[in-house]
Amino acid sequence: MPNHDITSPLITSDHLILTVDPPPTATPPFTAGGNPFTFLGCDENEALTVPAPMTVDPFKNNTPNIEGFYEWLKMLLCLPIAIVRLVLFGLCLAVGYIATRLALEGWKDKENPMPKWRCRLMWVTRICARWILFSFGYQWIKRKGRPAPREVAPIIVSNHVSYIEPIFYFYELFPTIVASESHDALPFVGTIIRAMQVIYVDRFSPSSRKHAVKEIKRRASCNRFPRVLLFPEGTTTNGRNLISFQLGAFIPGYPIQPVIVRYPHVHFDQSWGNVSLGKLMFRMFTQFHNFFEVEYLPVISPLHDKETAVHFRERATRAIASAMNVVQTGHTYGDIMLYMKAQEAKQENPSSYMVEMARVESLFHIRSLEAVEFLDKFLAMNPDPSGQVQYHDFLKVLRLKACPLSEKIFAFIDVEKCGTITFRQFLYGSAYVMKHRGFHEACEEAFTECSDSVKGYIVEQKLQDFMQHAIPSWNENEVHELFMLFDDDNDGRITKDDFHSCLKKNPLVIAFLTPHLQHKECGGNNGVLEIV
Repeated sequence: MPNHDITSPLITSDHLILTVDPPPTATPPFTAGGNPFTFLGCDENEALTVPAPMTVDPFKNNTPNIEGFYEWLKMLLCLPIAIVRLVLFGLCLAVGYIATRLALEGWKDKENPMPKWRCRLMWVTRICARWILFSFGYQWIKRKGRPAPREVAPIIVSNHVSYIEPIFYFYELFPTIVASESHDALPFVGTIIRAMQVIYVDRFSPSSRKHAVKEIKRRASCNRFPRVLLFPEGTTTNGRNLISFQLGAFIPGYPIQPVIVRYPHVHFDQSWGNVSLGKLMFRMFTQFHNFFEVEYLPVISPLHDKETAVHFRERATRAIASAMNVVQTGHTYGDIMLYMKAQEAKQENPSSYMVEMARVESLFHIRSLEAVEFLDKFLAMNPDPSGQVQYHDFLKVLRLKACPLSEKIFAFIDVEKCGTITFRQFLYGSAYVMKHRGFHEACEEAFTECSDSVKGYIVEQKLQDFMQHAIPSWNENEVHELFMLFDDDNDGRITKDDFHSCLKKNPLVIAFLTPHLQHKECGGNNGVLEIV
């Protein structure tokens, strides 16, 4: 036995390798704290804030189906009346269409107001519109207040519940309307809309919206044009709430007259909502009478030349919400798009995927189309009937490996610490990263670190080298899966455009590609600790 004294070293070699057993894989909910995106400039203790979802659905029709003995009996009794009403509707639509074609015949200068003799001919179509309302069961219409003179209020804004109020306004005011370009292609109706000198707008095109605002201002400034009518909500609601108003009616800075429409009912909700047009028309035809009320509110004028469009909009919104005795939500047409996408995916509760897009746009400047792309990604994660996604499905779609950094990212999004995430949390988390001021710079650094400086693109071997240096626990197959996430066109290379496009769709992945990545966040070195 060697003779060691107290001063002899316990370890004689200058190189030692210790093998340690890695800790067992954690299962959600994860308790890992801290912000995994500190490299973007975030504070370590900065938590993701996700507001609680609204409990109201401003688009839901309360009577989508025929229910109850009374409704079925009424429908059967009204079937003969419905046939007569349908004939009347078709006849009025045909006469109105012919009159409109005659009024538009030979008219070339449509940038200027319609000549008076053509406007007089359009009265035939306007009378037909009133008979169409009659055929839908609106034998009388209750009015409160009066339209202000066009010289006093050149712009009218109204809440939007059904396809009935545009027909009413056409008959009552014959205004110029702002409408989607898709309306022009509607049979018969498209021709009548053109006679109103409609201002077409593509809601997804900034240049189109800017042009529409210029047209609104030009026509509002000229008394020879009719009033300009806008539905600032941009879509129909159930009439029991207001949703976010667009700014188009308020940017020109002219006085506006708010108008409220109501559809009092007991058995039949006349709002469009999630009911098909054909079904809604049939239900209207088979009612004894449908109630419709219109209230003209006092004119609202800009306070001064320096009042912002946002403040002007807020005053108008408060006036309408107060008169209707309802609250305003942060929903927009973008929420309808999310609802329809979830419905197409046959989700059990599509309304749970609405996120109040006005708030999201305000916080992160995320457009509706971008939100729909994030929903596509989330739906690929196989959410359960309650709209929750599990950790392993989250990793599978993002092509990530289960490791401490993945757990930290998931825990960051799982603000309720329940072990699952909702679409709202996924959207807020993704938007938080993507719209952070350091995100673009981090993407540039990551591409520079991973790419070949000569070729200017990333090949799989370069990504393998980078990932095995940054995250030694990832094997070749796992890195290959990540490479395929970026190589969308399967050409074996990731260009700079491919790289940035993928990270915009999957911004959470940037945490794995930053050159400042700490190895301790990614699971060490396969349980091997080397001491030199």
